[in-house]
Amino acid sequence: MKNFFDDIEQDLVGSHLDSYWTGFVPVAYALFDKEFVYLFNHPKLIKSPNKNYQILERDDQFMACTLILYEDYPTAIVDLELYHNYASLYSILVHELFHGFQYIKGEKRFADETMGITYPLSKENIQLRSQERLYLYRAVLEKDRVKKRQYLATFISLREKRGNLIDEYLVYENLIETIEGPAWYVELRSFFEKSQQSYRFILEKYGEQLIDNFDSTLNIRKSCYSSGLFMCLLLDEFLPKWKDSFWDQEKTIYDLLKQIPLNEAIQINESKKNPETGKVIDYVLENRKRTIANLEKEKGINLFIKGKINLKSFDPMNIVLSGDKVLHRSFLKVEINNQDYLIQQPVIAYCKGGFRNIIKLHLLLKEKPIENIDSLTVDCVGRIKGKYEKEGTSLYLNVN
Repeated sequence: MKNFFDDIEQDLVGSHLDSYWTGFVPVAYALFDKEFVYLFNHPKLIKSPNKNYQILERDDQFMACTLILYEDYPTAIVDLELYHNYASLYSILVHELFHGFQYIKGEKRFADETMGITYPLSKENIQLRSQERLYLYRAVLEKDRVKKRQYLATFISLREKRGNLIDEYLVYENLIETIEGPAWYVELRSFFEKSQQSYRFILEKYGEQLIDNFDSTLNIRKSCYSSGLFMCLLLDEFLPKWKDSFWDQEKTIYDLLKQIPLNEAIQINESKKNPETGKVIDYVLENRKRTIANLEKEKGINLFIKGKINLKSFDPMNIVLSGDKVLHRSFLKVEINNQDYLIQQPVIAYCKGGFRNIIKLHLLLKEKPIENIDSLTVDCVGRIKGKYEKEGTSLYLNVN
């Protein structure tokens, strides 16, 4: 993929990005493979001979495709192993660079990510949500302006009804859409520019997540990306100057959309129950349960830590909640015996009275802990004081 580096540098000049979003300028960016990181446009950049980038050895900072603060400067990072054509690589890089642009512009419309963990899966909410997403999809793809306004009005009507049901959880959705929708918007525009595919085909491809009820309910946060994108596209049609004052207000994408003059909404028989809704909810609950059960069945050394455990930090975008169990898939930071421990592997937390109240941890280890008289030393975690017992390949550590 290094043969694309020159093209990327040429395409990421400010004047080009400005065609996707007024004033859009690139922050630093880093492309990485299994061994090396190729750093561009960074204020502390030390260029390699005859190259406009710096080559670094890869470390744990460079994981997935996201925005990080590298050397205290916003840096978009993209894993080269995940993309095999220029259009895909370029568009995801534009997406992550836009998050850097948001950082520079002082964006503050961020959601409370913990809301996504306890998102309500009531039949009424999920049925209305599925309906509203379908009408949002139809509004974008419809060519007839009268029908387009009618579909949009129906989407807004359904969402307002959901707001009366779930209140602050809809605020969560609106804010995720406001952050991720514009990033998907510039991603779509840049992908269309570089690909050989028709705009209609690309729209339908990006809209698959919008109308897949099973996937959009299983991944609530991720599903807001596509709804935010489609709202941006409608704003382009009806309020073409909407981006000019976007950074100067606190309104969400949805708030802006409600400013569009609309036709009367389509009347929907809400008393008619959709039999798929129950199947969707069952699918999500079973998926969560199975995900945790699959980890519990993996081979390894089971370590159970029980006692006073204080939750310090976690990744809210990589959590699976099922009953009293919470799977932290990426990392978990806890306090035990007045000492902080960072667990950088999947870990199951047993909770009581809410996901923040941890009473037990379950780790599946590859390396056997070092047994001390009054503690266990766990590889990549540290020495944890407490009394322990052994039972086969399992260890049970009781902490104060």
